[in-house]
Amino acid sequence: MRDKHIGFVFYVSFIIVIALVLAGVFMPETLQAWSSTALSWVQRSFSWFYMLVTTFFVVMALFLGFGPYRKMRLGKPDEEPEYSFYTWIGLIFAGGMGVGLVFYGTAEPILHYINPPPGTEAETAEAARTSLQYSAFHWALQPWAIYATVGLAIAFIKFREGYPVLLSQAFRPLIGDRVDGLAGKVINIVAVITTAIGVATTFGLSALQVSGGISEVFPVPNSTATQLIIIAVISVLFMISALSGVNKGIRYLSMINLAVAGLLLLAVLVLGPTAFLFESFTTAIGSYLGNYLELSLTLAPYSDENWFGEWTIFFWAWGISWAPYVGTFIARVSRGRTIQEFIIGVLAVPSLLGILWFTVFGGTAMDMQMNGVADIAGPSQENQELALFLMLQNLPGGLILSVMALLLIIIFFITSADSASYVLSTLTSSGAITPGKTVRLAWGLLIAATAAALLLSGGLQALRSIAIIAALPFSIIIVVMAFSLLKGLRRDKQ
Repeated sequence: MRDKHIGFVFYVSFIIVIALVLAGVFMPETLQAWSSTALSWVQRSFSWFYMLVTTFFVVMALFLGFGPYRKMRLGKPDEEPEYSFYTWIGLIFAGGMGVGLVFYGTAEPILHYINPPPGTEAETAEAARTSLQYSAFHWALQPWAIYATVGLAIAFIKFREGYPVLLSQAFRPLIGDRVDGLAGKVINIVAVITTAIGVATTFGLSALQVSGGISEVFPVPNSTATQLIIIAVISVLFMISALSGVNKGIRYLSMINLAVAGLLLLAVLVLGPTAFLFESFTTAIGSYLGNYLELSLTLAPYSDENWFGEWTIFFWAWGISWAPYVGTFIARVSRGRTIQEFIIGVLAVPSLLGILWFTVFGGTAMDMQMNGVADIAGPSQENQELALFLMLQNLPGGLILSVMALLLIIIFFITSADSASYVLSTLTSSGAITPGKTVRLAWGLLIAATAAALLLSGGLQALRSIAIIAALPFSIIIVVMAFSLLKGLRRDKQ
């Protein structure tokens, strides 16, 4: 592996990731016990911090998008955007939401309906409203504000200042050339490890959903062997895409992805309880925006329930752990956009699409549950990956819709893994905007091998918990990055 860009960050992070994976393979129970204890402690002790810091990122993003720097272009003053608006949104949608949108789109609202937050009675009209309100909250402004903050900081330092696409470089306005020293390397290593573990565990969990979907649609057993075959096939496909580069592989797949997602969404909207879904969508937006401050700052300190820890804090930590990957990828595809365009495209558009998706899929499932058409909630408590397919099979043309959903998951699977391997390669290749094929293949193989090994050993959840635990210190890094960005913008405008 003789690439002039590969150095200290690559080797150290690669070795640490392998060490953590080996621990997950050979000591899954020990690692699970330790990570579960640590995760519970983080959720209990720092829930307040996660609520405050994610709200800060939303305020920060809105200030950047509508404040004095909104007209500043990420590039030369007369530079045109690298991608059309539709292509750009498709890339952001595929890279940022990924399989999570499909995995949780049906499962989360129906699970909130039968197990709502403290103070709401289960399986009532109020529980239905609350379920969509919290689904919107978990997938709209907060996570995208995290990605927007990181993405804008990197895009600014790359396209305005001309420095490499590295998280460490985003601190240059604050600490100057010291970003090229040990401090910068540590930041990049933490970002790489968090991204690699998060992507690998999501890769494994996605294989579970594809396998579950296939077993629901076709006479194929939902077994470990099936899951390993899925990982092998997807790995070959995403590595072919990875070798094609961003302008071919990820770009074309993202366009297909957006089209398939749109068709599936439209089909469920038309074939499902259409009027009910439109009313639910309107209510979800009103409920979300009307209670936004309360949602953003409410926990349950007077209750023994850990609902917020299991859902809200989990999602905030997971979003922060994915920020290096999603933020770097968004920065890479946003050249030529003004800061206002960037914030609208990264914050507003995905938030609306996310709320619409959860309303249509989750609302349809709840309608079936409330009217006794099908029991979606029962099986979903044990196997969340089945919720989508259980709902689709109870609609007209359920088989065709299920095949479309499988296709969508697979394409999301490929684009997420492809863009993640690109980001990991960039971060470990001195910020090269076109990293070498060898290093991309190395990270791609490690991600696939990690997912397969952890599926076999049962260590997936432990590694996922570690990625979420790592979000606590990384959230502080992002806050400092935000102030560094403000300093850079102020200096640039003078």
